[in-house]
Amino acid sequence: MTALHLEFDVAGNNFVSAGSASDEVKKTLKMLGVDPVYVRKVAIAMYEGEINMVIHAGGGRAVVDIYPDRIVIVLADHGPGIPDIELAMKDGYSTAPDAIRDLGFGAGMGLPNMKKYTDSMNIDSTVGVGTTVTMIVNFGQ
Repeated sequence: MTALHLEFDVAGNNFVSAGSASDEVKKTLKMLGVDPVYVRKVAIAMYEGEINMVIHAGGGRAVVDIYPDRIVIVLADHGPGIPDIELAMKDGYSTAPDAIRDLGFGAGMGLPNMKKYTDSMNIDSTVGVGTTVTMIVNFGQ
């Protein structure tokens, strides 16, 4: 099965371009005629992940493969890693500094929303090395 393959660099600490990769994927899914229900799920989950890379990891890379029945999103960074994934998954838990919160980010809903809007999410993180998040949204389920 052939996939449409997209790759994006996500700049760290750049809130002007933050969300541009998820916006491009959203536009692509709409152009491909994917049901708006799934487009919305993908857009929310990917945006949250992208913002996490901007805030916490100094940026990273988004790799997206779109298949007829699903989308696979891999977000990888070389940031500080997540010391306690279980704690990070709790609604409202955030390590964002006050300066980021003052911008309206860092409410602690990023990872929980990523999980909520995907059919599958895996977090592989090593402190001092980085984090890779793989998310799948199935179309039609």
